[in-house]
Amino acid sequence: MFAIMTVTGEDHTGIIAAVTTALAEQEINILDVSQTIMDNFFTMILRVEFDEQVHDITAIQESMAPVEKSQGLVIRIQSEALFTAVNEI
Repeated sequence: MFAIMTVTGEDHTGIIAAVTTALAEQEINILDVSQTIMDNFFTMILRVEFDEQVHDITAIQESMAPVEKSQGLVIRIQSEALFTAVNEI
């Protein structure tokens, strides 16, 4: 399954490392990534792929909660199909 993950928060050292480490620990593959910093505000969008027999979107979202808390971020994930449909309207 393909999904889109968004990460936002105040910029600081270690954001990318924390997010990508958490994904790697779950064997979630990052296919594409875009990130930028605007006025000390960090934003990142990742296109990820995972086996939906092993993970579901809700479980991945829950697994990212410790990263959100420790890094002071907002992390959201949704299926790529839903993301595409919402953004085409």
